[in-house]
Amino acid sequence: MRSMWAGSRGGRTTGEASWRRTGRAGRRAGAALLLGGVLVLTAACGPDSSGGGKSNAAPNGGGTAAAQSSPTAKPSAAVVDVEPKDGTKDAAPNGALKVSVASGKLTDVAVTGPNGKPVDGTLATDGTSWIPSAALAVGTAYQVSAKAVDANGVPTTTTSSFSTLTPSKTDRPTDNLADNNPTYGVGMIISVTFPKAVTNTAAAEKAITVEASDGSEVKGHWFGNNRLDLRPQTFWKTGTKVTVHYRTSNVELAPGVYGAGDRDESFTIGRSKISTADAAAHTMTVQEDGVPTQTIKVTAGSDENPSWNGTMVVFEKDRMVHMDSSTTNIKGAAYDVYEPHGLKITDSGSYVHGNPAAVAAAGNSNISHGCIGLPDTDQGDDNSVAGKFFADSMIGDVVIVKHSVGQQVKPDNGLSGWSMAWSTW
Repeated sequence: MRSMWAGSRGGRTTGEASWRRTGRAGRRAGAALLLGGVLVLTAACGPDSSGGGKSNAAPNGGGTAAAQSSPTAKPSAAVVDVEPKDGTKDAAPNGALKVSVASGKLTDVAVTGPNGKPVDGTLATDGTSWIPSAALAVGTAYQVSAKAVDANGVPTTTTSSFSTLTPSKTDRPTDNLADNNPTYGVGMIISVTFPKAVTNTAAAEKAITVEASDGSEVKGHWFGNNRLDLRPQTFWKTGTKVTVHYRTSNVELAPGVYGAGDRDESFTIGRSKISTADAAAHTMTVQEDGVPTQTIKVTAGSDENPSWNGTMVVFEKDRMVHMDSSTTNIKGAAYDVYEPHGLKITDSGSYVHGNPAAVAAAGNSNISHGCIGLPDTDQGDDNSVAGKFFADSMIGDVVIVKHSVGQQVKPDNGLSGWSMAWSTW
């Protein structure tokens, strides 16, 4: 630039004057454009940036007309759908909630309940859907926020809220476990009873699980629609801690009927006591922790009223038991008596108990109405054979009867599920 104007210092030429005017105008235009921030680049690249020609400047000098209005952002092609719909008041707690997207992929799904507590869920591998990991709580409000992007990475966000239904009917399952973390024998079977018939048995099984400290698999078997028994494949191991998890409160057990009473119940498996009564030999061999400890002379059921064969479990323990023949289907003369040291092993009325008549019959004949009788006195002598056996017994102990002329015990008669093969359990 200096060489261009070196010979013109003696006077102002037309070109020089034109240059100075154009320079001053350019400086003023540059100052105005600097005030426009980002718009400087737009104006500087226009056809008239040199100051010549037709100007595209707006009348107020704020930049070109094109620069005054920014183009509208193109909306995302991704379309997010939330079920149940926004504002729903009676959604089912199980199976109703699903977030999906068309023409895109989900990037984030947040579902929260009361106090902002998050709901765990699973996003499909293709990113097109999300479902909760477990049933929602009944009678509860939830908020949903879902984000997605389309194929070009353009994002979109959807929010909604809904609430789950409040059940008009509930069913609280109960079981045969005592409170205060008790100890049971190795044959203990967990028997769960539902006051109302369960039609959705698969959902009920999923909602009631058993955890064993030794890792044993525990499965359930239904006896009708009101009873679910749970046990491992073989007898429990001594010292095992067992916890039953009830999570039925949000499960529809039958049409319109939901579970109630979520809780955990625990117990411990004590020492092993397995007593095997041989009806033909009139003896009962007792093993504790796998070691034979004694052989007791007994009397079993007569040929007219034989004992059940099979594996049974002690589920009631009473110092004195009222036995009334009218509550059973026994044959022969009626009776209404009290017998000492009773350990109940079937719902049909079978016991291992003290029997004064066993003092003479034990070891040589079977005279009972189906029970396993041990020598005792009328009022029960705690130092008798029956008294000592009773004192050393606990709920969950195993009693096996063999060589009786009677039938095999049914698995739902008391806690006799061990008589059923694991393959059919």
